[in-house]
Amino acid sequence: MNRRTIRRSAAALAIGLAAATAPAAIGATTASAAPYCGITWGSLAKTNATMNVTSVAGLRAGRHDCYDRLVIDQKGKATGYDVRYVSVVTQDGSGNPVPVAGGAALQVITRASRNTTAPAMPNVSGFTTFREVKWAGSFEGQSTIALGVRAKLPFRVLSYNDTATGTSRLVIDVAHKW
Repeated sequence: MNRRTIRRSAAALAIGLAAATAPAAIGATTASAAPYCGITWGSLAKTNATMNVTSVAGLRAGRHDCYDRLVIDQKGKATGYDVRYVSVVTQDGSGNPVPVAGGAALQVITRASRNTTAPAMPNVSGFTTFREVKWAGSFEGQSTIALGVRAKLPFRVLSYNDTATGTSRLVIDVAHKW
């Protein structure tokens, strides 16, 4: 090898090393970026098969800094649930579609029947993530709620028992973004 070939090889090696160790482009994201508000919930279905004699007492909704919340108040011990994104929520018993506003629909099934009439639905206008809440029926010991959300976003499901009052709550939180 002559000196010219050695210099070219050394220069090529230096350029390759510089490129390999250069910082990422401005604005590029990495896989280790912190999740929004520390949320790591995901968007896959959440289920619990617990069965108790429970009835839906009411629904309410709230806004938080990082997520919107739907609460299903129940008379009796906490019961099972099945919460998942679906293309269309279907009505219990008939299977008829229950369309809701938004870019995605969460089907919320609680293993609790309703009383004699459907509970009032909370007004979610002005919420960051929620777009609409509709009653989708009650049949054979379970009730379904259609929850329209802005987009398919991470969510979690929590269940609480209040032994002092004999009531329980099923809580669905949907993040404002990923």
